[in-house]
Amino acid sequence: MEALHNHLPTSISSLSSICSDKSRNLTRCFVQTTFNVPAAHRDLRIGVRKRLDVRAVLDSATIDQLGLSESDIRNPTVSSSYRSSKFPKPNQTVLEAQARVCTGPTQTRPLGEQQAFKVLSTILKSAKGELKDEEKVSKAQLGAFFAGMTIRANVFPEATQWSEGERHAMNTFWPLLVRALPPDVIFLADPEGSIMGVGSSIGPQFVGNSSSEMRLVGALREVLAGGHLGYEEVQGVLREVLPLRMEDTASTGVSESLLSAFLIGQRMNRETDRELKAYCLAFDDELGPPPVADVRSLTHYGDPYDGNTRYFRNTLFVAAVRSCYGESCLLHGVDWMPPKGGVTEEQMLKFIGANTSLSPLQAKQLIEDEEVGFAYISQREAQPSLYSLISLREHIKKRPPLATTEKVQQFVKVSHLIVEIGKMFYHHGRPEINAAFMREEVCPGKEAIVAGFYHEGYEEPLLMLMKRRGVHSGLVVKGEEGALSMSTRLRSINASKGLPVNYCSGFRSLSMDLASEVDGVSRQSFSLEVNAKDYGFEPTETPRTDRSVVKNIELGLAALHGQKGPAYDRIVLNAGIVDHLLRCDGAEEVSIALDRAREAIDSGKALKRLLNYIKSSQKVKQNRSR
Repeated sequence: MEALHNHLPTSISSLSSICSDKSRNLTRCFVQTTFNVPAAHRDLRIGVRKRLDVRAVLDSATIDQLGLSESDIRNPTVSSSYRSSKFPKPNQTVLEAQARVCTGPTQTRPLGEQQAFKVLSTILKSAKGELKDEEKVSKAQLGAFFAGMTIRANVFPEATQWSEGERHAMNTFWPLLVRALPPDVIFLADPEGSIMGVGSSIGPQFVGNSSSEMRLVGALREVLAGGHLGYEEVQGVLREVLPLRMEDTASTGVSESLLSAFLIGQRMNRETDRELKAYCLAFDDELGPPPVADVRSLTHYGDPYDGNTRYFRNTLFVAAVRSCYGESCLLHGVDWMPPKGGVTEEQMLKFIGANTSLSPLQAKQLIEDEEVGFAYISQREAQPSLYSLISLREHIKKRPPLATTEKVQQFVKVSHLIVEIGKMFYHHGRPEINAAFMREEVCPGKEAIVAGFYHEGYEEPLLMLMKRRGVHSGLVVKGEEGALSMSTRLRSINASKGLPVNYCSGFRSLSMDLASEVDGVSRQSFSLEVNAKDYGFEPTETPRTDRSVVKNIELGLAALHGQKGPAYDRIVLNAGIVDHLLRCDGAEEVSIALDRAREAIDSGKALKRLLNYIKSSQKVKQNRSR
């Protein structure tokens, strides 16, 4: 590994795409890459046109040391390249309308008459088979759109109910639509036969075409009326209808229209705590109990699954830093997710040659590896039922409840056995023995969850879910783009209303007083706005990446090489502040926590950890194939 470290470039220049032949496919595009190397290795300076692969970011000596080949992965440079070509695209006219009407009671923007007429005309043409395949309005779009319209008509405040233009358009088109649309969509548009001017008996009499649909229709009648469901009712629906097989909808026993209406309807009604808990826990046991890692600390990172479209996403590099001093990290997400379809950790890891198909058990092994200490798990491997919804979610347009709850997952756990033994002694009148168990040297297994959020009001539900998970500490961060990335830039005087970027809220368990709450845990809550300038950071604008996977990797690797600047500062800030707020060992003082993060980078340890992860994850892949 020392030889590997000596061959690494000290800085990485900008990558520029060269696609002179416009007739070539994007995947045949080449990049010109130049690396600056130490003076002792000037002869290794290279500038080579190659296919888009991991060699575009790491030099050839490094790749040879890692034992990777160009055939390991495909490497598109922008996040949109990761969208599966198998997914049918939604109709854009209706999708734009969904963005306006399939949202909350105060955020909904009613359609004007011209747009309403255009949307309903498009739906009618599609239902009559007059549109080309790529222009058709999907079943999922029909379900989301009409569910949104019904909920608005039934329960939304006057300002976000139907506009006069919408009502005029519906009165004009409904007599035609009711003869062209399938029964499940007519049910969603007028479940009780009371919304449309021309009544229909289809909605009131509709029960579904299978046992799964019957259960879903029963739940939908409550949702479409603005009501809420119980914990077991939501879980029952989800487990019965998933996974969704888009290529063979008949085998699922449920209409995509009904399922999309259910998902968007619950979000529009603003989910209750019990509904969110149901979404969060529904598929915990899909692949069996999660493995237990033998580490003293594990932080689960819940960045939004749909990625970043504008700014540098630093969580992968923060995990490499924190792993250097014993704070193990588990990242999770997907390759591509709507509605943003931005840069994700999985895209970056694929690009630099890591194995992104780890099982939870394999991730556990990497977390326990003293030379690695962190891992990434794809939802595709851990919760295939939820992963099956990605295409449907693109056609829903707005984020469903899953966008909140998927950030609070535990695909690997740590052992709390010693803590539980300590509680037992405490409750049996032996606090002195309990105190011994609470000392750091005999109390491994601290666990924390960190999650990003954007919309005010979701910070408390997220913390509630973290407490439900039984972790010692929880933290929600309003980072840039709703991700976890806290910024060093100054707050704009024209900042939008609501909570500011860098707002943090969370809790920490107090181990010495275990019996004061119902669940046996006493917690200290906190909230604050992190001002990076208070900790010695110079205000800087956040580096733009604009959906570029390459640019995000370039910034992160340059920072891990010790190149000072905005990316370096953000990695240090996000590692040190999280350590401090979670009260990690040795991070009681913010300045010490930040210095520890800097040392992990400047010493080369963090970069070595990331490279170790690439190599070790590929070994896991090779071992599984034998």
